[in-house]
Amino acid sequence: MTLLRRTVLAFAAATALTPATVFAQDAGKAPILIGEINHFKRMAAFAEPYRKGIELAVSEINEAGGVLGRPLEFIFRDDQGDPAEAVRIAEELMTRDGAVMLTGTILSNVGLAISSFAAEKHYVYLASEPLADTLVWGSGNPYTFRLRTSTWVQAAMLAEKAATTDAIRYATIAPNYAYGTEAVEAFKANLKRLKPEVEFVAEQWPPLFNIDAGAEAQALERAKPDAIYNVTFGTDLAKLVRQGTDRGLFDGRDVYGLLTGEPEYFEPLGDEAPEGWFVTGYPWYDFAEGTPGGAFVTAYEEMFGETPKNGSNVGYLTGLSVAAAIEKAGSTETEAIRAAFEDLEIPGTPVGPLRYRALDNQSTLGAFVGTTALNDAGEGVMVDWEYKDPMPYMPSDDEIREMRPAE
Repeated sequence: MTLLRRTVLAFAAATALTPATVFAQDAGKAPILIGEINHFKRMAAFAEPYRKGIELAVSEINEAGGVLGRPLEFIFRDDQGDPAEAVRIAEELMTRDGAVMLTGTILSNVGLAISSFAAEKHYVYLASEPLADTLVWGSGNPYTFRLRTSTWVQAAMLAEKAATTDAIRYATIAPNYAYGTEAVEAFKANLKRLKPEVEFVAEQWPPLFNIDAGAEAQALERAKPDAIYNVTFGTDLAKLVRQGTDRGLFDGRDVYGLLTGEPEYFEPLGDEAPEGWFVTGYPWYDFAEGTPGGAFVTAYEEMFGETPKNGSNVGYLTGLSVAAAIEKAGSTETEAIRAAFEDLEIPGTPVGPLRYRALDNQSTLGAFVGTTALNDAGEGVMVDWEYKDPMPYMPSDDEIREMRPAE
């Protein structure tokens, strides 16, 4: 029995499945349907590994007896990166297709649209991937829960490192939409708190996936910063790295990269991957055999014939979260699932135990931070990394209560 198999069976026991429900799944029973909405076409580098992570979780859960004795099934739909299209699909999934809740979305503006819709219609929505903290704080509602590590927390981890250096003058570059603006605001607030004398001398806001990287690199260079905070990802990151390297933008400067170390964005850079940046990411290649993280990597590679990405991990945790909530609820009714998500605990995940805080519906998923380097094969990796608990980096409970709308 593999470690991952033992983990899933332990999950079944921890969420109160009896032996009868674990092993008496009836093939004739209707599956529990989950509506998954994502930007699968345009952001395939993240969304496809994410989908595969869900599929691995579902296969393991169903092999262990399903949820409430029924198979779990996700319906995958593409939102085209359009908030209005995502809302249309969400309504269709819930009213026509029979989904019991919604999951997914990568882009924060799409996630915010579905969150608002879920609050209006009283549909449970697990925002698996959107990073804008408005989802659970400024625009938080009782029906929206968020899995991924808060933008505030990841930015605070990078700011903590930045505050230990001699750098005073900072420049920032981030995509011009909800996630990018919140990521910059969070880094500035945390760094100013730790080191009040810092100055932000330039802010660049390229449109998402339409960056003019040469012009952006020139603008950053003109500001003569000591350090750069980078929030670009995907193809925008690749273009910025190439143009910035060619122009010597990063030479002699500290660079901090939100998401830069995630394999879906970092691995495509190949031997052009920058060295010495302090980043958040997902160092799957260092997870030891025999640990939950290592077992997940092995199971993923065996099922799909490829290495996992951070999206794979998020997808797998999405599947576990949904199953745990429905099992705890003992029902597929919306209010039961919503109540079950509050303070839901999930033991034995590949990154350790998770909990969804009743305070703000945010999970306690942490983040990996480390320094970029090239390995012996000329591939970009994270070194000297550690997995950090998010709780020390969160705003206080009172601050969060003040941010969230009255319920």
